[in-house]
Amino acid sequence: MTIVLNTQVLSSLSKVFADEALTEPLLKKASAFMNETFSFQVALHSPMLLKSVQVKVRGELAGVTTVRTVGLVPSELPWMHDADLHVLRTTPGLYPDPLYTVDEQEGLTLFPEQWRALWFTVALDRTVKPGEYDIEVAFENAQGVELNSEKLKLEVIAAELPEQKLIHTEWFHTDCLAVHYGVEVFSERHWELIDKYVHTAVRHGINMILTPIFTPPLDTAVGAERPTVQLVDVQKSGDTYEFAFDKLKRWVDLCTERGIRYFEFSHLFTQWGAKHAPKIMAVENGEYTKIFGWETDANSDEYRSFLTQFLQKLVSFIQTNELEERSYFHNSDEPRMEDMEQYKRISEFTKQHLGDYPIIDALSDYAFYEKGVVERPIPANNHIEPFIENGVKPLWTYYCVSQRKLVSNRFFNMPSARNRIIGMQLYKFGAEGFLHWGYNFWFSQYSKKPINPFLNTDANHSFPSGDAFLVYPGPDGPIESIRMEVFYEALQDLRALQLLETFLGKEQVVALLEEGLEQPLTFNEYPRSAEWLLAKREQINQNIQQYVSK
Repeated sequence: MTIVLNTQVLSSLSKVFADEALTEPLLKKASAFMNETFSFQVALHSPMLLKSVQVKVRGELAGVTTVRTVGLVPSELPWMHDADLHVLRTTPGLYPDPLYTVDEQEGLTLFPEQWRALWFTVALDRTVKPGEYDIEVAFENAQGVELNSEKLKLEVIAAELPEQKLIHTEWFHTDCLAVHYGVEVFSERHWELIDKYVHTAVRHGINMILTPIFTPPLDTAVGAERPTVQLVDVQKSGDTYEFAFDKLKRWVDLCTERGIRYFEFSHLFTQWGAKHAPKIMAVENGEYTKIFGWETDANSDEYRSFLTQFLQKLVSFIQTNELEERSYFHNSDEPRMEDMEQYKRISEFTKQHLGDYPIIDALSDYAFYEKGVVERPIPANNHIEPFIENGVKPLWTYYCVSQRKLVSNRFFNMPSARNRIIGMQLYKFGAEGFLHWGYNFWFSQYSKKPINPFLNTDANHSFPSGDAFLVYPGPDGPIESIRMEVFYEALQDLRALQLLETFLGKEQVVALLEEGLEQPLTFNEYPRSAEWLLAKREQINQNIQQYVSK
């Protein structure tokens, strides 16, 4: 019996669903720079159950090309009732997202009448000479008989992307690692896992890390607690406190070695109002006990005395370790208009002790900045317009569960182009930083219980799938996702635009970006198609090539 294996080369922006006919355009050729990570996919369809299929990569780039299978995970909550319809589907079901290593011995399993996809990563590392290369992908059955093959032509351009300037943080949930893997916090095994997850983050353009000096007071039910992850040890004796920074020093050294550039110290006050202290543990009278938490008034003399002593020592630690240009602070996450007076009180207090160290907080009301309550706001991308119109610098932005109308985001059900467009938007408006809250949040909403992210992708029916985490917990480290790879492509787009700017200037690069568009590029207005984005990136590449070849 002759088995007909249908295959097709696709761009990284396609999402292949098992229960949907393939209508994505064929990708025949592309280009990349000498230090760029280039990704593409091959979709496969078999009329019958087929096991032990082997995939072979041939050509001069085989040595720098890895292949992973695009896994499917369930989504019960892919969409909210008030979201827009710039999505691939709104129904629950299986969505393509995790990228699994292919078992070379077992090979691939293809399911009857289902489309599946493989993800290919070409990690150009400056060793590949400029020129055109054919990447051939062949599929063989268990007997070594070739079933089908595909070919992509990749041009390596004789130029390198500049170093990433954007400050990029995806909040790193240290407690989720400990809970999921069942290890003691800051045990040697925990440090090993932290190292692996930091390494993966850095390889994908994350260069700032949430640093839990105390257990971060984030997404925690009022009155409840998250597992203690506290890098600073505290000794309490009456009204006096002593601090040990050994764990923090290890954290800084580990992250620095992996390539982390910036440290954002965890919030000094609780979320959504700044009314209380985070959970802080200390040794008092020989007993390890909680000394501050939900029961602590943020304005109390006792907590202010503690912070006065602590921040003095922390600043000294920063100076001793030459972290002055690498340190950022948070007061409280997402304060609302009704919280302004309280936020102002705590902000004035911390400013006295932190001086010129940048304090950054996610918030969306321009009035906080207008009234001088916050100097470095991080507005959501659907509330950023007043900040742009008033020339707020440095400009940051973020998105999360609430940014589901018009703007870029990366939920499972959104087209990957909607994820990737953020790079061009960040370039046009000269953003200094981007923040997201969920690198590995594997808890339910409000951190009430742990979840299995392979089965529960919506924080226990709370956030659309794709909001709470970018990586999945593998047996011995992170499993990456389509969304993570595509967001990194957005960061590479940003760097390519910055490279082109060195030849043309910012004004001309923006004009090239907006060429042929009916409306100027904004965070709300942008071309929706993957074809436009891919063609625009090719246009950028070819413009750069013209200049470097002169």
